[in-house]
Amino acid sequence: MNRQTLLFHLLGWGLLIAYDAVGIVSGHPANLGPLLLLQFTFRLSMMSVFYYCFLLIYPRFVRKNRIPQLLLGILLAPVVFTTTRYALEQVLMPLLFGFSNYTGEVRLLAYLRDNLTQGLPMVMVAAAAWGVKDAFEREKQRETQLLLQEKTQAELAFLKTQINPHFLYNTLNYLYAEAYLVSEPLAEAVLRLSDLMRYMLHDSPDGHAELRREVDYLENYLALHRLRFEKKFYVDFRQQGLINGQRVPSLLLVPFVENALKHGIVHLAECPVEIELSLPSPTQLRFSVRNRISHHQKDSTTGIGLTNVRRRLELLYPGRHQLHVHTDGTTYATELQLTLA
Repeated sequence: MNRQTLLFHLLGWGLLIAYDAVGIVSGHPANLGPLLLLQFTFRLSMMSVFYYCFLLIYPRFVRKNRIPQLLLGILLAPVVFTTTRYALEQVLMPLLFGFSNYTGEVRLLAYLRDNLTQGLPMVMVAAAAWGVKDAFEREKQRETQLLLQEKTQAELAFLKTQINPHFLYNTLNYLYAEAYLVSEPLAEAVLRLSDLMRYMLHDSPDGHAELRREVDYLENYLALHRLRFEKKFYVDFRQQGLINGQRVPSLLLVPFVENALKHGIVHLAECPVEIELSLPSPTQLRFSVRNRISHHQKDSTTGIGLTNVRRRLELLYPGRHQLHVHTDGTTYATELQLTLA
């Protein structure tokens, strides 16, 4: 039981005991002290049954589907209540305070018959509480398993992209040297492609990279598209604020740009794709992309996707990010706000 759960249990029992005390005090009895003490020992006996079932019986036998042991444990719960109450009220209290709950000599068997059913409600309360707790734990285990599967899939995908990167670099260097003799723009495209691959494969081994490298990646990405569309490529990329060693998850920003170029209009000067990266403070980042929507699918390939980005943000920046997506059927806008570490 962790600290938070322990505090929750203490609060619950404390409120219940306080409720009992208010009910007794409001009746203005003559023997207020003994009544309060007896009610407290009664609740302690209830607690013994609750935790006997909550911590011992249900965890051991319900999950493992051991029905006979479960039934036997439940049948013993009233005995736990009765013996605990007997020890507190008929043995301990006479020694400490000189009085007990039952006057005169009380035999244990008679005491058992008189108290046998009083602990049963707590057996059901413990069952409900443990059922809720078990449901939450199973859901948490399921989410953890899904995260592990996603992590494994991501690692496998990453390993696939790293198949002999030196061969790829050497090939690109050869193509660059050959292309330079034919066309400088073509050679520049090969060089930018090499930079993109280097960033994806080597510059972020821990999953994070310097913001400057992420911005360089975006600029190379846009430059390649500019070559593709020649002179009819209108993208306005603005930067504000000082980039000074901040780190972000690698390839976090490119899906927004990729989405705008894939589904937006880039060939009209009067409605360019607007990309803005700003740093209001060294630990605050804002990234927005706005584009006119094209109703003609230009690219059937799939990228990382905004769904993946949302998932990464939830895992990496819980409570430290805001992502707003807005569309009116004509324009599409996304805005990301991050609080950096």
